[in-house]
Amino acid sequence: MDIHEYQAKDLLKQFGVAVPRGGIAYSPEQAVYRCSELSGDKWVVKAQIHSGARGKAGGVRICASEEEVQEAAQWMLGRRLVTHQTGPQGKLVNRLYIEEATNIAQELYLAFVMDRTLERVVVVASAQGGMEIEEISENDPDSIIRSVVDPAVGMQAFQAREIAFQLGLDAPLISQASKTIMGCYELMSQKDAAMVEINPLVVTTGNEIVALDGKLSFDENALFRHPGISELRDKSQEDPRETYAGDRGLNYIGLDGKIGCIVNGAGLAMATLDMIKMAGGEPANFLDVGGGASPERVLMSFKAVLNDKNVEAILVNIFAGINRCDWIAEGVIRAVKELDIKMPLVVRLSGTNVEEGQKLLAESGLNITTANTLAEAANKVVHQWKAADLKEAV
Repeated sequence: MDIHEYQAKDLLKQFGVAVPRGGIAYSPEQAVYRCSELSGDKWVVKAQIHSGARGKAGGVRICASEEEVQEAAQWMLGRRLVTHQTGPQGKLVNRLYIEEATNIAQELYLAFVMDRTLERVVVVASAQGGMEIEEISENDPDSIIRSVVDPAVGMQAFQAREIAFQLGLDAPLISQASKTIMGCYELMSQKDAAMVEINPLVVTTGNEIVALDGKLSFDENALFRHPGISELRDKSQEDPRETYAGDRGLNYIGLDGKIGCIVNGAGLAMATLDMIKMAGGEPANFLDVGGGASPERVLMSFKAVLNDKNVEAILVNIFAGINRCDWIAEGVIRAVKELDIKMPLVVRLSGTNVEEGQKLLAESGLNITTANTLAEAANKVVHQWKAADLKEAV
């Protein structure tokens, strides 16, 4: 789960990381009022969306007067900001963060990420901040500093100092930088964050280390331990299809195709997507219905798939181990009747109680196509989808 920059900075501040003063605004008038609260002669107006590269899209502006702040706020609020991370649909700006301007002497990069190969937290840092880490890696890979944290003992103070020295900071800044690095690690550890990124982490002209931006992502499987973090979720920044499914306990990822998928098991789901593409179709989603799926859960899965208005055909692919094919069949039949499904529907069942499940489908009298193998199911659903599409065009 991602959170906004202003929320990330509030958490960073709690762990001893210095951040500029700022305040949230939901209207141009409130943005101007925030300026008067902060005082000073320059302010930064930042669009709050779950995406990087906001500056390139006009979502970060330095303003030298309250009139400029109001103009920037009017331009940003209610706009869909499009960056290379949001896709062409962009993300809606419904709040701004008004921050005091900072006099920058040097920009750095600092991040804590999970390395799944090493199964360790890895600190990634660079003396070249202000740009994406991919750009730094491409332009100057030698500038990237890496340090692996041993989970048995956690981040050690000497590691933080080593990173600070490798960044080439002056001696008076080593202590500040070490405190910032340790604070980020404590935040990641105590709050079950999956990533902590500060880009840029700046050295000011007043010789202070300040987090000018902050991005935090959290492990959703650990949110039950952090109700305060869960409350920071902004559903307006999420894919509405994924929000609908996630709120109902379904593992769903929206894609851009036309063929909806209901599958049990992540591995089988991935294989199903591949087979649909090999058959000449494009999947509309990844959906893992999970083990022990009841007819009610199958019905819920159909509702989640059909919540995507681009879906024009559906493939159900179940290999029942913990699941039972008769339960799946009952759910499919119920979904077709209750949701009045008219589009092509192909069901492939295998495993526990497969005969009973196939019998239920055959005797239902509904327009449900069955298949014995995944390849057959993928070919059938793509063929029927193309035929229906052609018929509609004629």
